[in-house]
Amino acid sequence: MKVGRVNRSGSRKFWRALVLGLMLLAPVLASAQVLNKYSLEGEWKGPLQVPGGSLPIQIIVTELASGNRFAVLNVVPQRINRIPTAVAQKGDTVLFVAEEVGCRFIGARTPDGKHITGTWTQPGFKAPLTLEFIPPPPSAPKTFRFPPPYRVQEVSIRNEADKISLQGTLTIPAGQGPFPSVVLLSDWGPQNQDGQYGNYKLLGGLADHLTRRGIAVLRFHDRGVGQSGGQTELASPDDRTRDAQAALAFMRTQPLVDAQHIGLIGHGEGGNVALLAAARPLPPAFVVTLAAAGLPGSDVLSVQPGLAQPQAVADTLLNKALRDQQRRTTTIQEQVEKMRADGSNAAQIQIYLDQQYLRQKAEEKKRLDALMKAQRPVLEMVRQMPDDLAAQALLTPMLREAHPGQADSTYQAGAAWLTSPWTRSYLRFYPQRELAAVQCPVLLLHGSDDLLVNATANLGALEKGLKSNRQLQVRRLDGLNHLFQAPVTEWPLIDGQPSPVVATAALDIMRNWIQALAPASKPTTAPEIRQNAKN
Repeated sequence: MKVGRVNRSGSRKFWRALVLGLMLLAPVLASAQVLNKYSLEGEWKGPLQVPGGSLPIQIIVTELASGNRFAVLNVVPQRINRIPTAVAQKGDTVLFVAEEVGCRFIGARTPDGKHITGTWTQPGFKAPLTLEFIPPPPSAPKTFRFPPPYRVQEVSIRNEADKISLQGTLTIPAGQGPFPSVVLLSDWGPQNQDGQYGNYKLLGGLADHLTRRGIAVLRFHDRGVGQSGGQTELASPDDRTRDAQAALAFMRTQPLVDAQHIGLIGHGEGGNVALLAAARPLPPAFVVTLAAAGLPGSDVLSVQPGLAQPQAVADTLLNKALRDQQRRTTTIQEQVEKMRADGSNAAQIQIYLDQQYLRQKAEEKKRLDALMKAQRPVLEMVRQMPDDLAAQALLTPMLREAHPGQADSTYQAGAAWLTSPWTRSYLRFYPQRELAAVQCPVLLLHGSDDLLVNATANLGALEKGLKSNRQLQVRRLDGLNHLFQAPVTEWPLIDGQPSPVVATAALDIMRNWIQALAPASKPTTAPEIRQNAKN
C-alpha cells in the first residue's frame, strides 16, 4: 500500500465525496472556530495498518498568529515530507485533508486531548487510525517555531557588472512546480533581507505569506548588510537596479521556478528600482510597487522626518510618527465606541469620522509644509556644493542648532549622511524617467495614511508616467501607513505583547494579482513528491 498513490478509477468518486464532505462541514466548522477552537499545535502520529505491515503517519500542526492553523503530512518510508494539509475542527471532531496526495483523516479527539481516533481515507483504501499527540518540547525557548511548510535555501547572487555578491534566502513552495516567483526589493537605507523595522518584518512577512500560497520568493540583504558585499551609502538607484537584474538572472536558473513568470516587488525606493529594471533589457514579467515615489527625489527627501540626522535617529522618528498615528486611530475608535454606547446613530458617527478625517488631513498638510520649508534650503545647499568637506563644514553647525544637546559625533554623522553618494544621487533622481518604456503588468499600491511618501501626489505622478502601459492597476489602501502594517486592533499577541503584521488587504491583493497573471503550477503526483523530497 502506497500512501498518495491515487487510483484513477476511484479518484473521481473520492474527490466528489471529499468535496461534498467539506462543503457540508464548512458552515458548521466556520461557525465553531471561535466558540469551540482549542489548540492542536504539536505532533500527531500513529501507525496506519496496511496490507503487509504498517506505515507511520505524522501530522505536524502549527497555530498561526492570524488565528488559523497550518499542518504538514509526513510519511517517512514513502519519502512524503511536509505536504501541506488543511485543518478543520468542530467541537471534538477534527478533519485533516492532504489534497496533494489525495488523503484525509477525520476523527474524534479524546477528552484528555491526547488522541484522535477516526478513519484514514484515500482512493481505494480506508482504515481505522489513532493519532497520538506529542506536544512541543516543554523546554523550548519562546522563539521555538515549527519548520515552515516550504523549502528554504540560503543563496548567493552574483552581480557581475559591479563585481559583488549579495546573500539572501530563496523560499520555494511544497510540490513540483514550476512556480511563479518574485524578487523583493527593500526601501532606502541599509536593510536586511526581511526589511526589518524594530520587530516588524515587512519583506519577511510578505515572503512567508506568498510562499505558503504557491509563489517562490527571493529576498536578499542590501549591499553592506550581513554577508552582502558593497556599501549601501554608495549605491545609487541605478546601482540597485543592477542588483535587481542580477537577482532576476539568478531566478531564471532555478529549476522549480517558472522562468516566464518572475516579477519584482519593491517597497519605497525598491519600487522605483523595480520600475527601472522593467524599462531595461531582460525585464521582469511584472512589477508590484509598495509606496513608490512619483515625485522627484528632492521633493520626497524634503518631507522626510529626521532627514538631517543619522539613520538611527531617523528610524526613531519614523517609529514615533507611526506610534502617534496608531494612538490617534485608537483614540478615534474609542470615541466611536463611546458614542455608540451613548446612543449615537450611524449618521452622527459618520459626521464625527468625517470631521476627524478632515482634521487629520489639515494637520498632515501643516506638518509637511513645515518640514519642506525647513529642509529644502538644506538639500539645496547640498546640491549646489559638490565639495563634501565644504558642505559638511556648513551642515554641522546647522544640525547642532536644529537638534541641540547631542554629541558632536552625531552632528558629524548627520552631515556625512547628507553628503553621501546615495543622498546626492537621490537628489538628482527623477522617478518619471524611463517609465514610458515599462510595458509589463504593473500594480501600484499605496497606503492612504503614508506619512513619508504622500499617496495622492506620488500615485498621480506614477500614473501619469505609466499612462501608455495598458496593464497598469492602481490601488490606494485606506488606513495603511508607509510600512503597510495592519491596523493596531488587528495585531496578534506574541509573548503577551501586540506585534505588528502586514495588512491582510495588501497581501491578498498582491497574491491574487500575481496568481491571475501566471498559470497554475503543474499538479504534483505521489511519485513526484517522493522524488522532490530528495532535493
